[in-house]
Amino acid sequence: MKLARAIHFDESDLNVFHSPARTGEWCISGGFEFSNWGEGDLEGKSRQAFANGWLGLETFGRVTFVAVTRIEEAEIAALTQGLAEHFVQYYGAPSAEAALGVARDEIAHMAELCEDHAPNTLLTVARSLTDAGVHEAYRVITPQDAELEALAVHGSLDE
Repeated sequence: MKLARAIHFDESDLNVFHSPARTGEWCISGGFEFSNWGEGDLEGKSRQAFANGWLGLETFGRVTFVAVTRIEEAEIAALTQGLAEHFVQYYGAPSAEAALGVARDEIAHMAELCEDHAPNTLLTVARSLTDAGVHEAYRVITPQDAELEALAVHGSLDE
């Protein structure tokens, strides 16, 4: 099974999110956080989290990029339990047991997004508000799409 981990290329997430996810933590879309939001909620760092932030499952912070990687079933079980407890603490679910189904669905949705992608494939999310609610679109950046020029500066010491 595959899921995605938070990845940082620079320190920008530290500046654009109220609470940035930790590098390497498992992530899901986390769009549920915005289900009752309207245009008035989309300001500053909250707008950035809404627009393109994945949700870390340890810190519950946000990150711009995630990388697909394999995950063990035991890790899935622990993440599901932690997310269910988060639903109790922050969203008023009556109990972790009652929230387990929704937590499983959220993690299964992320696993489905990652399923057909090779390890190290990068994913981004873009959200918008529509009349029907929050719309999410995903972008896939495969490892072979990253060109050396995008990652390195070329030049000569003779110049």
